[in-house]
Amino acid sequence: MSKERERLVAALTHELHESNLAIFAGAGLSSGAGFVNWSQLLKPIADELDLDITLETDLVTLAQYHANANQANRGKLNQLLVTEFSQAAEETENHKILVRLPIETYWTTNYDTLIETALKDSGKVADIKYTSKQLALTIPKRDAVVYKMHGDVTNPADAILIRDDYEKYHIKMAPFVTALSGDLVSKTFLFLGFSFTDPNLEYILSRVRVHYTNDQRQHHCILRKVSQEKEEELANFEYRDRKQKLFLQELMRVGIKTTLVAEYAEITDILRDVEARYKQRTVFISGAAHEYGRWSQAEGQLFVYQLNKDIAATQCKVVSGFGLGVDSSVIAGVLEQIYMKGGRLDHDQLILRPFPQYQVGAKPLPQVWTEYREDMVNRAGIAIFVFGNKVQDGLVVSSNGMREEYEIAKAKGLFLVPIGITGYMAKTLWEEVFAEFVESKYLRGKEIKEKLGILGNVNTPPDTACEAVIEIIGLLKN
Repeated sequence: MSKERERLVAALTHELHESNLAIFAGAGLSSGAGFVNWSQLLKPIADELDLDITLETDLVTLAQYHANANQANRGKLNQLLVTEFSQAAEETENHKILVRLPIETYWTTNYDTLIETALKDSGKVADIKYTSKQLALTIPKRDAVVYKMHGDVTNPADAILIRDDYEKYHIKMAPFVTALSGDLVSKTFLFLGFSFTDPNLEYILSRVRVHYTNDQRQHHCILRKVSQEKEEELANFEYRDRKQKLFLQELMRVGIKTTLVAEYAEITDILRDVEARYKQRTVFISGAAHEYGRWSQAEGQLFVYQLNKDIAATQCKVVSGFGLGVDSSVIAGVLEQIYMKGGRLDHDQLILRPFPQYQVGAKPLPQVWTEYREDMVNRAGIAIFVFGNKVQDGLVVSSNGMREEYEIAKAKGLFLVPIGITGYMAKTLWEEVFAEFVESKYLRGKEIKEKLGILGNVNTPPDTACEAVIEIIGLLKN
């Protein structure tokens, strides 16, 4: 990962943890789902006017030409919008990643419904705003607000399409101007798929810059670096490259820092890196103990308590089910660390998902348990496994539930930390992880493997094992 990309990932992850990150989505975010861009949308309009769409750069004015030629009748434009953006489309991987993250604010100039559909599919409640009156209403228990500043495909007559609409925007849609100005001041935006040719956004950005001058909040965008096209003359490429550099300086003037990528596919890689980095601050604890092997019950529970207290001290969130023999120790460890720091318990420190013990619905209980496990694992970036035994037919056996949680976590790409010295299933999993560990996959892979080795050494004291786990968490962050 380049230093520039690493800095962007770190900055976005920090804003996510501070609940400050917002998204501004342009047409490029939807193009991957098959929707047209503005040039493609207006090609029939250009053909009707005997203009070449490939030569037109001011597409807002082109749309206005069509309205002028038809005595202000924009019916064909409205129909084009409905035809092109009403088609069923599956959200892109970028949409899916964004809605999995705790992002509460989305702004877009797009008419399609991909963002709100992706939010709904992820189980979130989206509050959609595309008219000024909607700003005064609030959907109960909403998870995210989607501001569609140019309107929605379901209401094409009021969509912002022609220059007349843009010129009247700051009056007709003044509440949107105020809302976006406020968000640009209080939140950090990531601009995706946006070309920055929109006059409304330019107007709002300039107002914020005038008010805050050198104290603007820094926003981010990802753009594709210009490259020499096939058979393009070198002079033309150098001109475009020079112009892009000047454009990036202009974006910096209004508080937007740009990260360049060679291909648009790299945007997905960056978003994946952000998601992985964000989840590394959440630790899933998998554990169950009918007995504690070479340790007494008091020693085993003290180890789990100290481990979770130490994890909470790193500012990591703990996610766990109510595992037999470890549940109260997990809770006690996290709680003591929080209260020692004068904090209060909320979902930012501890998420507990007790497993239902009786079937009450149509789903078989094992299926419900699997869904619970997937939900817990999906929230985390690191999975820790301790003990892992249960009583079956009067005998103590290794926990198949822990095995299932391990397989889910492995498939989801979590970093796996079985604490082998606790024995049982955790020992079996440690042997697998240690044998398969590839140092080159991690920046500090050699150090991480050394710490993993400590967790499988039967002579390792409990305190040393706790220290090794915390050191692994720290190495993964760096």
